[in-house]
Amino acid sequence: MSNEPLSDESAHDLEIERLRTELHAARGALGDFAYAVSHDLRASLRHILSYASLLREEMGPVLPGEAAAYLDTIQGASRTLGQQIDGLMAWSQLDRTELQVQELDAALLIAEAQAQLAEAGAGRSIVWQIQDGLPVLFGDAALLRQLFVHLLSNAIKFTRGRAPAEIAIRAELAPEGWVTYTVADNGVGFDPVRQHKLFHVFQRLHGASQFEGLGLGLALARKIVERHGGSIRAEGTPEAGCRVSFTLLRAV
Repeated sequence: MSNEPLSDESAHDLEIERLRTELHAARGALGDFAYAVSHDLRASLRHILSYASLLREEMGPVLPGEAAAYLDTIQGASRTLGQQIDGLMAWSQLDRTELQVQELDAALLIAEAQAQLAEAGAGRSIVWQIQDGLPVLFGDAALLRQLFVHLLSNAIKFTRGRAPAEIAIRAELAPEGWVTYTVADNGVGFDPVRQHKLFHVFQRLHGASQFEGLGLGLALARKIVERHGGSIRAEGTPEAGCRVSFTLLRAV
């Protein structure tokens, strides 16, 4: 066995690999913790909702108006908490899902995502601009379909009020076998100062009175992209639209 010291480059590569291994383990532990906590919270929440429903059934006709309003608040907040718990469980499970990697037709994934979101766009004037000949992707079909669902759902939602709404999907080849996909829209956009919050769980850049949702879509999108070893970013301008770009390996 050679006793020669490692070169600076080799030592650096080993350190990077060690840090990657530790980061992967930490992410897995965090996902397990979030899943366990979410499961326990769900059980407690079921009790709150059950007893609130029983109280309404048994006492509803005789409850004073103010007490009935309190009960409405309890039930409404509990339903919102339930949605947040479901979202947290979905977020945590992304670290627990084994990837089934294969070559994927991006155009087909997009068409399937559009079909899944047909109800969200019903009655709307939406102009879709989808690049021809999109590069074939390399990844897990279910997760990458979900990625497009999250991004297109956001584009549909935040172009509400635009006539017509314009949603464009295009791709650009990047070096060393990578490809960057961009989903752009002409919606309400966002303040770039708050851009750092976009991909975090339960972070909203618009009020609930303006747009529904829990602030989970982009957090889930980021998790999916990172599970595939890629990166994601967003650019926006208030009232001038948004662009979300992600970079993944392409099939060669």
